Amino acid sequence: MLRVAEQYSGTDTGRQRRANEDALLARSPLFVVADGMGGAQAGEVASNLAVESFRTGLDAGDQPELSLTNRIEEANARIYELSRNNAEQAGMGTTLTALYVGAEQVSLAHVGDSRAYCLRGGELVRLTHDHSLVDELIRQGKLTPAEAQDHPQRSVITRALGPEPSVEVDTLSYPARDGDVYLICSDGLTTMVSDPQLATILGQHAGLHDAGEALLAAANEAGGRDNITVILFRVEAVGPTAVAPDLDHADEAAAAGAPVGDEPSGSQADVAAEATLIIRPQNGLGTAPAGAVPSLIGGSAPGSDPEPVAPLRPRQPVGDPGARRRRWRPGGGFLVAVVVIALMLGGAALAIQSVYFIGTDNRGFVTVFTGLPYELPGGLHLYTAFYVSGVPAATVPQLTRHQLLDNAWRSQTKVTQLIRDLELGQLAGQ
Repeated sequence: MLRVAEQYSGTDTGRQRRANEDALLARSPLFVVADGMGGAQAGEVASNLAVESFRTGLDAGDQPELSLTNRIEEANARIYELSRNNAEQAGMGTTLTALYVGAEQVSLAHVGDSRAYCLRGGELVRLTHDHSLVDELIRQGKLTPAEAQDHPQRSVITRALGPEPSVEVDTLSYPARDGDVYLICSDGLTTMVSDPQLATILGQHAGLHDAGEALLAAANEAGGRDNITVILFRVEAVGPTAVAPDLDHADEAAAAGAPVGDEPSGSQADVAAEATLIIRPQNGLGTAPAGAVPSLIGGSAPGSDPEPVAPLRPRQPVGDPGARRRRWRPGGGFLVAVVVIALMLGGAALAIQSVYFIGTDNRGFVTVFTGLPYELPGGLHLYTAFYVSGVPAATVPQLTRHQLLDNAWRSQTKVTQLIRDLELGQLAGQ
């Protein structure tokens, strides 16, 4: 038998948002995180409605996966109906990730880009797939995880509660082991703190309260661009319990290309195919020097020394000093080169400003940008917002969304027509 021996829950608005649209439920044996979208008058309502559907617990006698799915479908229907009948909340939605601790396994239901992890023996296993545009591109091999970090459409989710009358739910049941620690969080944590850093931070703290506070602090120190919600709980075995398979089996399944998390599964034999990724801390199996938190933004790798750089030395005078001065005096050719380079840079800047593409802003609304869809080191964007529509990307049909938010360079006339058709509900397969 399993029981929850220790738990922590916390949420933070972050450093760049005015309101907190996240909601959580931490009532053992049921734990839920929801991340709303649509602004304080909508996203906050959606996430709270979603969590409220779980407050009465699960249906007695049902399989946990089925019961979790039923609760999510009920929440989706309530949010969808309210958004249709209230103009201020039109298009609202929310992600949701829920875990239930059963007698021998942890059951999970998931929609959106909030996440669930299991920390076992110092190794962190990601249990969920993000239902997001960039995660789909990664799975298709069109984008690397590093490119996804700064992708202009990284906030676009492809599945949520509320935008549609029905919702597809991912479920799985994960055989648990004594001492497992589970983490559920909104993307306000995972967009700021990488998976290896999560593993390292969790490995530095014996108590879940300290670990949870450290995760919130790390996300804020990295910029705190979104609301941050964290739930942690540790399970222990009481009496005889099933022995869960080694996490290394999940590594083998991932290497073999086994499908992960997209199909419901209740079989303990399938657990290797359900574990998305094993993350090992950089400082060993979940251990690090006390107080050592790796740099979250750039810099050298923890524990590495920068390569020595030889100092510049003045060149020794050679030959006639007057001749040397004449050699370095800028002539007409040099001035012409400077003028040509300046004209080229100015032309490039003007050319960039005449290019448009369609993406989303940090609230998930379809937005027209001018410039190029790239971000340089140091957070320097090559694009600026030109026009923000009133259409949440999550409400756009999937095929249209993929064709619209593809970073294609378009003229101002073309993007204007596309956005006008989108706002009028006339856009299909453009």
